[in-house]
Amino acid sequence: MEHSAFVDAIRREGAALADAARTAGFEHPVPTCGEWTIGDLCSHVGRLHRWATDIIERRPADPVGYWKQLEVPEGPALVDFVAQGYGPLADVLASAGADEPCWSWTDQRTVGFWSRRQANELAVHRWDAESAAGAPQPIDRDLAVDGIQELFDILPFRPGGPPTGNGETIHLHCTDGEGEWLVRLGPEGVTVVNEHGKGDVAARGGASDLLLMMWGRVPVRQLEIFGDASLLERWSDGKL
Repeated sequence: MEHSAFVDAIRREGAALADAARTAGFEHPVPTCGEWTIGDLCSHVGRLHRWATDIIERRPADPVGYWKQLEVPEGPALVDFVAQGYGPLADVLASAGADEPCWSWTDQRTVGFWSRRQANELAVHRWDAESAAGAPQPIDRDLAVDGIQELFDILPFRPGGPPTGNGETIHLHCTDGEGEWLVRLGPEGVTVVNEHGKGDVAARGGASDLLLMMWGRVPVRQLEIFGDASLLERWSDGKL
């Protein structure tokens, strides 16, 4: 996907998340996010958007502060807090080129990292909010396909490092268009190739369901599974 498409997705997904948050109410639980409420979700997303906006605007060599340190309102104002955050983020991203240098917490230190990361994170959290409100809509197919690839791209940089294994393999296959990943869990992390291949377990389904399963949002049984389902369940549960 292009930088501009990610910016458009931020506007679209941000508006949908805010609508779902208003529908559910700030005290409503979000079962797909542990013990979080809608207010907690809005706090998380709203702070991330402001932190990312500041980084892109100022382009520091290293970020000053951390998103968790930002102040947030309380109660129903949290919904306005998230509703007022995604627009400025999209605006500052739209005014910059994807290849312009910018700090990030990965080795891809460009503005394009932020448009891609924030679009993908926002899509999953929009789904969380809509799920809490009772009417979750699937993630746009092109964004979901990119989100699966991006998940693998950022794994080495996430807290705790990538999952490891002893050569186990996972094959993911989109049934609503192109998209295949053969994932190998090695002692030092994950290797991924975009090709068809036989894995210890294979999961087939729409791109949105595959992405949501890999992020632990929907159960493995929601997909068509062949082979060792427990391997996917361990991934989805964050136990690999």
